[in-house]
Amino acid sequence: MAGKKKPLVVITRKLPDPVETRMRELFDARLNIDDKPMSRDELAAAMQEADVLVPTITDRIDDSLIAGAGQNLKLIANFGNGVDHIDIVAAGKKGIAVTNTPNVLTEDTADMTMGLILTVPRRLIEGAAMLVANGKWAGWSPTWMLGRRIGGKRLGIVGMGRIGTAVARRAKAFGLSIHYHNRKRVMPAVEDELEATYWESLDQMLARMDIISVNCPSTPATFHLLSGRRLALLQPSAYIVNTARGDIIDEDALIKLIQDGKIAGAGLDVFEHEPAINPKLLKLAAKGKVVLLPHMGSATIESRIDMGEKVIINIRAHQDGHRPPDRVLPTRV
Repeated sequence: MAGKKKPLVVITRKLPDPVETRMRELFDARLNIDDKPMSRDELAAAMQEADVLVPTITDRIDDSLIAGAGQNLKLIANFGNGVDHIDIVAAGKKGIAVTNTPNVLTEDTADMTMGLILTVPRRLIEGAAMLVANGKWAGWSPTWMLGRRIGGKRLGIVGMGRIGTAVARRAKAFGLSIHYHNRKRVMPAVEDELEATYWESLDQMLARMDIISVNCPSTPATFHLLSGRRLALLQPSAYIVNTARGDIIDEDALIKLIQDGKIAGAGLDVFEHEPAINPKLLKLAAKGKVVLLPHMGSATIESRIDMGEKVIINIRAHQDGHRPPDRVLPTRV
């Protein structure tokens, strides 16, 4: 409506230029041009005056920050799919809606997952680094840089949601046998399409797979879902790939098992104490035992713009008095 005051929208990190430009057109948008993560005090101040907060995964919004939020804050429109960094229950009690950006990260994250599934067993990063470090190459050898074949191997997917299913489609095209563990069995048509085997017991699946892909959300129920006990069930020749959340895996236990040769290796795009990286993981990476990526799963221009558009739609719906299409409700465990 003409003359209607634009809501004050505080955006905690720099977003793609097209997204920021559109937000400036529609809202009284306060941008973070320097892209420096907000301190806790800065977040608290922003939540005191904003009508809408647009945070990212780097912003830990706990019950204390929410309790101190100003009366005008009615929406936390998260820029990202995962909302484990936001206390959804506390927000709901204070009358603050929380939204996310689902369904736009699926294909990009699945691409990255498949990339790691190919990269780790075939030692691609290790081989590339060796050429760069030495600056010369003696030539091909029958026994040099031997990895593991992908085709014919068993892939166990932990979490057969949108991303897990997208990973399965890619993996099937590479000749992997698809297995999965999920809270609920997927539709028969999906199982038939993927020729997928369902395992009600995660333990039994882990013990029989060549590669494990972690694709479930981070919730209280999935914290250390892959515990030291479960990781020890993996075969010594098995690899594990995680593009979901770092705290789903007991990182210390994973490191110890790789160090001891009881797991062949890992490809990690996420870490338990992100952004801190365990120095032991860095040492394993230097030895070619693990491939480490800086949370790049959804890092494409297309994905980031799509995420921004989702945020804008959620804000506009909320400001118009409608239920935002991507409102997140507390998880019942």
